[in-house]
Amino acid sequence: MIMNSLTPIELYGSDYYFLQNFKNDQRSIAIDSIRKDFPLINKNINGHPLIWLDNGATTQKPRCVIDALTTYYKEYNSNIHRGSHTLADIATKRYEEARRKVQQFLGASLPEEIIFVRGATEAINLVAETYGMKNVSYGDEILLTTMEHHSNIVPWQKLSEDTGAVIKVIPINEQGEILLEEYDKMLTTRTRIVAITHVSNILGTVNPIDQMIHMAHSKGAIVLIDGAQAACHLSVDVQKINADFYVFSGHKAFGPTGIGVLYGKKPILEKMPPWQRGGGMIKNVNFNKTEFNKLPEKFEAGTPNIADAIALGEAIDYMNKIGLDKIESYERALTQYAMESLSLVPRLRLIGTASNKTSILSFIIEPYPPDKVANHLNKYGIATRAGHHCAQPTLERYGLKSSNRASLAIYNTKKEIDLLVKTLCSIK
Repeated sequence: MIMNSLTPIELYGSDYYFLQNFKNDQRSIAIDSIRKDFPLINKNINGHPLIWLDNGATTQKPRCVIDALTTYYKEYNSNIHRGSHTLADIATKRYEEARRKVQQFLGASLPEEIIFVRGATEAINLVAETYGMKNVSYGDEILLTTMEHHSNIVPWQKLSEDTGAVIKVIPINEQGEILLEEYDKMLTTRTRIVAITHVSNILGTVNPIDQMIHMAHSKGAIVLIDGAQAACHLSVDVQKINADFYVFSGHKAFGPTGIGVLYGKKPILEKMPPWQRGGGMIKNVNFNKTEFNKLPEKFEAGTPNIADAIALGEAIDYMNKIGLDKIESYERALTQYAMESLSLVPRLRLIGTASNKTSILSFIIEPYPPDKVANHLNKYGIATRAGHHCAQPTLERYGLKSSNRASLAIYNTKKEIDLLVKTLCSIK
């Protein structure tokens, strides 16, 4: 029976799960209560209750995040930092409070190490265009992994084209795990940047980033971690792992779209030139010279995304209220249950079976094209994704051009996994 290997989870009458794999005590998460916090989760699609399994693309938003957006526009809409009136003071205070929430969420040492951007994509481009252009030269090396999202490939390709640097790709095994011995061989004194995903958006692999960062630093390289698929699934401490840069997108962590975060060590950020230039990021301007502002304003030109930054802070409060340790344990156990359940579907092949894995379930069902499988699931209100998932090199590693992907979040349940499996078994 599937549940035999999943003793950390016991299902009671409602979707209420006890997590017994904590070292000191027994804690619980009331999934029914959490699901009520997300208005869209309780919607019907095509005559069926919505089963949202497209969290790798974007998560749904709790009511507190939605309320934070409307409250900003209804009660204290104003530009920030330079206003001399009450609403500007309130907006500035809330915006900077959000920055401090992100600082604590990531374990950064200082609030000025947190830069608000549009998302992980913009954050990676910012680093490539500023740190990269200043510190990477002809013949230098940039190391990426086979499992990177396009957003953590294309900016580095541009840097390579602009500087003559060489991109080297770290291989992975059949299970979707980085070959650390090969990575070690590829690191040289010419390695300038290593860019690694924390959690693969197509394999679900949780990479050993602390070990990989240490290895890169031993050769004098800096490391950027793409945390887009990790921020709402794992606890992150950028000081503990010693990351030079860490990026994530708000909309994949229960926050709004159009807001994201770049963390960078203060000494590195201070030496980087600004990327975009204009209002807000200057200290003094005349027609001969511009003196740039201090961190973090130096990297936040123009009017920032004030409302969404504040709402991202609310999303962080929401996750902290549940507890990142509880979220991680619950989702890992649910992922294990889903993998074992999906293995019962005839002709289904799982892509990505790493021993350290969370939240992402990619698969194909022969002989059905992934888009047909996704359309079949959609008829029953099950939202998944079909395609290359912006990770074409990863799929090519497995001889594929596309796959199906079901991706989990804290509001998903065992019952939903059972319905996914049942519906996949009914495809014709």
